Amino acid sequence: MEELMQELIKFQTERDWEQFHTPENLAKSISIEAAELLEHFQWNNEYNKEEVVDELADVLNYCFLMADALDVNVKEIVLNKMEKTAKKYPIEKAKGISTKYDKL
Repeated sequence: MEELMQELIKFQTERDWEQFHTPENLAKSISIEAAELLEHFQWNNEYNKEEVVDELADVLNYCFLMADALDVNVKEIVLNKMEKTAKKYPIEKAKGISTKYDKL
């Protein structure tokens, strides 16, 4: 994970793009790229995997850059959120169903 972050930061720095990568701009970019990812599934479940993977990579890249801009550790925040979610969705109540936590 650390190696990936270093590669992304190097890519960004070499192009002098950090000036554009504010949390606000990165949040917008994540949303835009997520919409482009969703577009592949707009009308049916037939999709070009290579194109979908490229869009997924764009979303992930912007997410990692936003974590860097906010000076947070990706692994730490993901594990922290999983812990919170586990409390909302205990296995004995949530296993195999998609019901929202407040309806379990």
